[in-house]
Amino acid sequence: MSHTFQVDLRGLVDLLSHHLYSSPKVYLRELLQNGVDAITARRALDPGAPAAVRLLPGDGGLRVEDTGIGLTEAEVHDLLATIGRSSKRDGLESARADFLGQFGIGLLACFVVAEEIRVVSRSARDPQAPPVEWRARGDGSYTVRTLPEEARTEPGTTVHLAARPGAGEWLEAGRVAELARHFGSLLRYDVRVGGERITERPVWDRPHTGPDARRAAFAEHCAETFGFAPLDAIELDVPLAGVRGVAYVLPEAVSPAQRGAHRVHLKGMLLTEHADGLLPEWAFFVRCVLDTDGLHPTASREGLYEDETLAAVREALGERIRGWLSELAAGSPELLGRFLSVHHLGVKSLARHDPEMLRAMLPWLPFETTDGRVSLEEFARRHPVVHYTRTTEEFHQVAAIAAAQGIGVVNGGYTYDAELVELLPGARPGTAVAELDTDTVTAHLDPVDGGEELALAPFLAAARTALDRLDCDVALRAYQPAAVPALYLDDRDARHERSRAAAEAASDELWAGVLGSLRESRPRARLVLNHLNPLVRRMARVDDARLAGTAVEALYGQALLMSRRPLRPADSALLNRTFLELLDWAVAPAPQTPPTDRPSGDAR
Repeated sequence: MSHTFQVDLRGLVDLLSHHLYSSPKVYLRELLQNGVDAITARRALDPGAPAAVRLLPGDGGLRVEDTGIGLTEAEVHDLLATIGRSSKRDGLESARADFLGQFGIGLLACFVVAEEIRVVSRSARDPQAPPVEWRARGDGSYTVRTLPEEARTEPGTTVHLAARPGAGEWLEAGRVAELARHFGSLLRYDVRVGGERITERPVWDRPHTGPDARRAAFAEHCAETFGFAPLDAIELDVPLAGVRGVAYVLPEAVSPAQRGAHRVHLKGMLLTEHADGLLPEWAFFVRCVLDTDGLHPTASREGLYEDETLAAVREALGERIRGWLSELAAGSPELLGRFLSVHHLGVKSLARHDPEMLRAMLPWLPFETTDGRVSLEEFARRHPVVHYTRTTEEFHQVAAIAAAQGIGVVNGGYTYDAELVELLPGARPGTAVAELDTDTVTAHLDPVDGGEELALAPFLAAARTALDRLDCDVALRAYQPAAVPALYLDDRDARHERSRAAAEAASDELWAGVLGSLRESRPRARLVLNHLNPLVRRMARVDDARLAGTAVEALYGQALLMSRRPLRPADSALLNRTFLELLDWAVAPAPQTPPTDRPSGDAR
């Protein structure tokens, strides 16, 4: 035995209002949508039919009139009283792409704000059929009756809403006009609230007197829509998906993780103000407004359905934005410079995956280097080898010394920078790139005369003993600037070895053996003392080995601070201890000199 599903209309209304739709305001979008679809259906039969939707608020309710296809009494019973059915599925299936609605539950959304819905309709398909009235209440009951001819003389439909208790504000004239403009300003038919027209041509389809006037119109539209004056406007056009619109370039930097507030209209009806997945992730520096015929909405018609069409549109829009950047590089260097000063991160993200873009942007993208903030193109022309560090700490610890020795170093510690430097040989053939290590820096520093270094052997031995427990070697070199007493060099290999050793020390016997077997060599950090620095030269003459060791530890801590590295607990403890020990030594009372015995009989 078969049975028919029973539908609890109150429960369905609660589902619509609290789970499917984000706000009661969508009731007006559904009314506009039904009216526009009805007109589309009628024009499929009669291309010259009138096309108008009128919203008339008043007397605690709302009346919506359209000149659409209308309904017969049989269609009212079959469609309005059967949840999930839609006239768009009957006889016009081939033309469904022309309709806004696709799910056949739009009228029920009105129960979110209405206690009663009254529909009066006359069919354009059957001119002899009389007008018909469908009246439904939120408790699930409805009535249907035919009306006299004079109740509606022309084809179309009128929907009357009577407000639910507490929902009257949604049907007030000001709110209706606001919502109609919000959802339907780009609809392709004449839509009015009272006597005021709320539809207009999209800014990209309006005629303008020239390029300057067009740019001014886009800037005004951006300010009205998003509240900012754009750096530039990028016109968008993807004919295969019926996409037209504009992308506005943000005038200020934003986080790449920030979701884009893109406005998407479906056949003129606002679908969403927060479209996800519309653009590639790297294009976070633009905000879009577009209208589409080909993208598919979700069930709530408040978002885009992720499918192959959306993926193709996303790729096409990314190509258009990429093309705009190339156009700037070729013809608008001033605007490109302004753009990159704000949004260089997005362009770097794009350039990682696009060799053409990387080549085009090389003269423009700024990088932090030992020569200041310059482009990779300019930096590579100055230096036969482009060295780079992977962290900002490594860069800061060597920047001053490397610059003085003529070593060209790029700070690769910022997002994407190390990856782009590594890609440089492919974009600029003949360029040599190498990651900076301690041996490279040390090799560029001048050695100290062998005799002098031999004379300082006791001091260097005390220094190495003091820093040995910190896994740090000591070297003596002569380098500029002479004001720098010591340079702390620490590369990835040394940090990896320290991490491995710490893990080994904290592990049980089994894991300690495994970690110990991974050690092939013992790379260590290095403190390079500057023989040209007067303080280092005076320290080297200190006879007290303990004082010399404390002084070297102090230089080690100072070099760590200068490199802007995060301090380990052991480093913080060392800085505190050496400061107190040196302070204690500085204020200790001087040893008393014994009095000299005077010769007897000295009268003085």
